[in-house]
Amino acid sequence: MVEAEREDSRPLERTPMKTCFLSNRPVPFALIALILTPFPAASQQPENPVPKVATSVSVETNERSSEQSSGSPVNVPLRITLQSALDRARINSTQFQAAQTDAALALQDRFQAGAALLPSVTYDNQALYSQAAPALVAAQTQVPVQFIANNAVHEYVSQANVHETIDLAGFAGFRRASALAAVARARAEIASRGLVVTVVQSYYTVAAAQQKMETARKAADEGENFLKLTQDLEKGGEVAHADVIKADLQSQDRRRQFQEAQLAFLNAKLGLAVLIFPDFNDNFELADDLHASMPLPTLEEVKQRAAQENPDIRAALEAARAAGYDVTAARAGYLPSLGLDYWYGIDAANFGVNFPARINGQTFSNLGSSISATLNIPVWNWGATQSRVKQAELRRAQAKRELSFAQRRLLAEIQTLYAEAETSMNELAGLSRSAELAAESLRLTTLRYKNGEATVLEVVDAQTTAAQASGAYQDGAVRYRVALANLQTLTGVLAAP
Repeated sequence: MVEAEREDSRPLERTPMKTCFLSNRPVPFALIALILTPFPAASQQPENPVPKVATSVSVETNERSSEQSSGSPVNVPLRITLQSALDRARINSTQFQAAQTDAALALQDRFQAGAALLPSVTYDNQALYSQAAPALVAAQTQVPVQFIANNAVHEYVSQANVHETIDLAGFAGFRRASALAAVARARAEIASRGLVVTVVQSYYTVAAAQQKMETARKAADEGENFLKLTQDLEKGGEVAHADVIKADLQSQDRRRQFQEAQLAFLNAKLGLAVLIFPDFNDNFELADDLHASMPLPTLEEVKQRAAQENPDIRAALEAARAAGYDVTAARAGYLPSLGLDYWYGIDAANFGVNFPARINGQTFSNLGSSISATLNIPVWNWGATQSRVKQAELRRAQAKRELSFAQRRLLAEIQTLYAEAETSMNELAGLSRSAELAAESLRLTTLRYKNGEATVLEVVDAQTTAAQASGAYQDGAVRYRVALANLQTLTGVLAAP
C-alpha cells in the first residue's frame, strides 16, 4: 500500500500528446487526479479503534480508554479492585436492577396517588345534533327538538372543567403509597447488600483459587524433584525401588491436583466475570490482596449501626404502616364522599364566543360558568365494605407478625454473624502459622530423607500436610472476608483494610 501511495504521489510525465490532452481538457484530468489521490481520512485511521461499549459500563470504558491512551497493549489484563467489582456488579446485576426498578415504580405510584388528591382540569368539546320537532309541537311544548333532553337542533359545548373529589380513601391511599415506596427503597437496599456478599465471596474465591493453583503448581514441582531424588538415590543403591514407585505415584497425584486447581481457578474466574462484565471477558486480574489485614468492628458498633441502618426492619415497619393505611382506606367506604365541579365555556346553538346576531345593537357573549357539588352517601352494598375491612385487618395483623419476626431475627443475626466473623478471624492466625510450619516441615523432612534419616512415607505425609495447610489457610481467609460482608448486611458498612 505504501508503494502504491508513492506511485500515486509521483508527478505525471508530460509527453507532447499528454500535454495537448491536458491543455485541451483540464477538467477530466483534475477529476482523474482527485480519484487517484488517497483520501487522508481513509489512510489515517487509528490502528486500534475504540470499541463500542454500552453506556451502562462507564467504569470499564474509562479504564480501557486510559489503557489505550497510555499506549498499553490490548491484551494486558484489566486490574479489578473489589470496589470496582462492586460498581460493575451493580450495573450488570439483573436482580439488583430489578429491585431498583421496583423502587422507582413505587415512587411513581406515590406521585400518582398524590396527584389524585389535587383538582384535575379537562377541556371538553362536543357538537350535538337533534331532530327538530314539528312546528305545532314546538309551539305547544316550547321545545324545539324531538328529544327534550337536548336544548336545540344544533348545540355546541366547549367547556373547561375543574373537578375535585374529597374523601378519606384518597388520603389513606396516598399515605399507603408513601409507605410502599419506603418498602421498595428498603428492599433495594437489601438487594444491594446481598449483592455485596455475592461479589465479595466470588472475588475472594478467585483470589483463593489462584493461590491454591500456585500452591498446587509448587507441590507438583516438588513431587517431580522428589521423584528425581529417589531415582538418583536408587541408582546409588541408597534406597529401594519401592521408594521410587511411591514417589512416582505421589508425583502423578500432585499433577492431577494441579490440573484440578487450574480448573477450579478457571471456573471461579468465569463466575466472577459473569457478575461484573456485560459481555464475556476473562482477561482481568485481581488487585486486592486476600491476606491484607482487615479490622473487625466491635460488637457495640455493630449493634448500634444495625439498630439504625438495617433495611429489613425498615421494610417490615413500612409494610406494617402500609397495612394500617389499607384498613383506613377500607373503612372509608362507610363514609360519604364529596365531588366538586366547575365549568366555564360555551353551551350554545352556535360555535362562537358571542351570539351570532346583535340584539338592540348589543353583542351578547356565549361564555358562562356553572358549579356542581355532589355528595355520595353509601347506604347498602351487601357487606362488600365490611369484607374489605376484614381483609385489610388480616393483612395488618400479618404485617405486625412479620415485623416482630424481623426484629427477633435481627437480634439473632447480630450474635451469629459477629460470632462467625470473630471465630474466623481468630482461626486465621492459626491457619497462617500452620501453613508456615507445614512448609518448613516439608523442607526439613526432605533434607532428612536425603541424609537417610527419614522414610519416603514421611516425605509424602509432609507434602500432603503442606498442601492441606495451605488450602485451609486460603479457605480461612475467604471465610473471614465473607463473614465481614455478611456483617455489612446488618450495618451497611463493609470493612476496609
